[in-house]
Amino acid sequence: MKALVIVDIQNDFVTGGALEVPGGESIVPTVNNLQKQFDLVVATQDWHPEDHGSFAENHEGKEIGEVTELNGLQQILWPVHCVQGSEGAALFSGLATEKIKEIFVKGTDVGIDSYSGFFDNGHKKATGLGEYLKGQGVTEVYVVGLAADYCVKFTALDAKKLGFDTYLVEDATKGVNLQPGDVERAIEEMRSSGIKIVTSEELA
Repeated sequence: MKALVIVDIQNDFVTGGALEVPGGESIVPTVNNLQKQFDLVVATQDWHPEDHGSFAENHEGKEIGEVTELNGLQQILWPVHCVQGSEGAALFSGLATEKIKEIFVKGTDVGIDSYSGFFDNGHKKATGLGEYLKGQGVTEVYVVGLAADYCVKFTALDAKKLGFDTYLVEDATKGVNLQPGDVERAIEEMRSSGIKIVTSEELA
């Protein structure tokens, strides 16, 4: 069985959001069309407390984009985004949600960030997504959403490590590109890890 995993298509990650992915909303029609081809569709959602350790404003004297340490792990400091219950944390209004069976929240622990939809960045806690997919008999995982060079990449890498046959749908993701070439490097890292890079047209 195959599953579509929609990563973090939330208001704060599209144009005008607190941590916007340039043109992030442009992938939504493709993602909506893809959903029709899957019996199982799930989503992930960044769901941070206000005092989350990844927010620059919670570190005196630090700026957005700086790298610091958070509980022994390197941490990029981000603007405040996807605060639990906020409009920014809500799924983007243009995203079709009728087929989404489950939503897995991540980033809820103030002391550690969670890019992957499966685990926090230290792999200390699981979100339940892996167990859920295996319980549904899923063997193939197709990953789409935001952002290609962070949450999408780490979700795909963890899916592969958990033994799923993993695909990235390249035209159904967009990246932040904090540094030029970040998206290209992320895609190459996924490819070299055994993740198959496909387009939505190939799946039609």
